[in-house]
Order: sequence, then structure tokens, then C-alpha cells
Amino acid sequence: MQAVRSLFIPKWSSDVCLEGKTAIITGGNTGIGKETAKDLAGRGARVILACRDMTKGEQAAADIMREVTGAKVVAMQLDLADTKSICQFAENIYNTEKALHYLINNAGVAICPYARTVDGYEMQFGVNHLGHFFLTFLLLDLLKHSAPSRIINLSSVAHTMGKIQFDDLNGEKDYHPVRAYAQSKLANVLFTRELAKRTEVLGVMAYSVDPGMVNTEITRHIRRPLVDLFKTFSFLLKTPAEGAYTTIYCTVTPENQLLTGGYYKNCAAAESTRAGQDDGTALKLWAVSCHLLNIRWR
Repeated sequence: MQAVRSLFIPKWSSDVCLEGKTAIITGGNTGIGKETAKDLAGRGARVILACRDMTKGEQAAADIMREVTGAKVVAMQLDLADTKSICQFAENIYNTEKALHYLINNAGVAICPYARTVDGYEMQFGVNHLGHFFLTFLLLDLLKHSAPSRIINLSSVAHTMGKIQFDDLNGEKDYHPVRAYAQSKLANVLFTRELAKRTEVLGVMAYSVDPGMVNTEITRHIRRPLVDLFKTFSFLLKTPAEGAYTTIYCTVTPENQLLTGGYYKNCAAAESTRAGQDDGTALKLWAVSCHLLNIRWR
């Protein structure tokens, strides 16, 4: 069984030290985010777990500090479904941190029943895209000040099924949980592409990542028969630690070996879907996102 898994899940490792570096990981209290935090803490980075549930966040920080000798990990409250919470989080960061080298936009909701964020956006588009878009906007000055720095946006293979429904971003006309999730993951790829063009001259690089099929809590809303399929082939699913490999790869690999704005999976550059390479759609999504959030981002 292990031999079969090794065909699908390549091994990867690096001994790069991150002493003196600071990273923020959204959704860092569980799954891929927690494993990413554990790895970066083991390399000497100061890691901030940005979590909606502070009880879980503080427990995750305690877990990592118990498992990793000398780990520097703190939990801070962040609800990506609430722009006021995002503003408060950013203010807290500017008040407590002198530098920010890595912003890892890892948190997400997947294939959930129709719901809206505090500000009225469809939940998957609102959290997975708009929440991270706004957070990145607010933290960009600190990332610029700390350059060279990196922004890593977690997407998914689901982006290949996505289409940006500009006439129905909120899913009010026709909501389908899978379609809404795919749209939000395509938005992550397009956001990364446009972001990279604007920030490269500032010394801030951006990458989008497909972690692969990972056995995490994010699949909790999946119903039969898909859930049965997941169980049948669960031995081929990545563990959260394996799912974190490509995020860590994009964090520690020398800049000259990566392409800013690029899409990565299995610790290597990959091709996103054609829709994910559409610069016109990326620019339009950028403009619409700024309009929805009432921000000016040149």
C-alpha cells in the first residue's frame, strides 16, 4: 500500500532555516495550516496562527510549542467572514509586529450550504477570495517594508471546474455548493496572477498552490456518494503534513527558482487551467473585488 501511495505522493524535504522571519498563516489551527505552522516553527520562524476560533487557535499553538523545541507560535483572532474582524486583526499585527515575511492565505470553507458573510457576500467567495484579498491589501505595507517577502494563496484542483460568475457572484440566482467552491478557488489563482504583477517591483512575490487531495476537515460538508468515494480511496489522500509540502516549498525555495504569479503543485511549477491564465478576467475580478470592499488598490 505504501508503495502505491509513493507513486501518487512524492517525498520532499528542505533544511532551509527561517530564523528571524515572521509568518502569518490563516486557518493555522487545523489541517494543512497547522502542519505548515509546525514546519515553519521548526525552522525558527515566528508563526502567527490567524484563527476564527481562539480556543482552537490557542490549543494549536500549545500543541506546536509542545512538539517543536523552541517554537515561537501565537494565536490571534481573525474571522475572514467579517471585514471588521479583518481590520482589527491587521491593526493588531501592525501594533505587535515589526516585520512580516510570509503571508500564507490558507483558510477556507468548502462545498457548504448557502450562507452569507457578515457583510452579505456568499460565504465561499466571501471567505476564500474576498476575505484574503482584503487581508492582503491591509498587510501589504508591512510585507513591502519586510521585502523580500511572499504571499502564498491556497487554491485547489477544483479551480479547473471554476468560472467567475460576474453576473451572480453571490449565487443569488443559482447556487450550487461545488460550483461556488470552484469559483472561489479559481479566484485565488486569478488574484495571485494579478497581485504578482503589482507587487514584484516592491519585492513581494506571490504564488498560488494546489495542495492536492488532502484528508482534512474541509471535506465535512461533502455528501454521498462523493463521501463514499473519499472513504474508498482514502489511502491515496494526502495527510495534512503531505498536503503542506507545496506551501512550504513556495515558502523556502530560493526566489530565483520560482515564478511570481505562478501556480504550484507537488512541489513544482504546474499549469493552471486556461481560465486561470486569463489576464482580462483577473483584472476584472480585481476591479470588482476592490469595488465590493470599497478600497482603492492601485
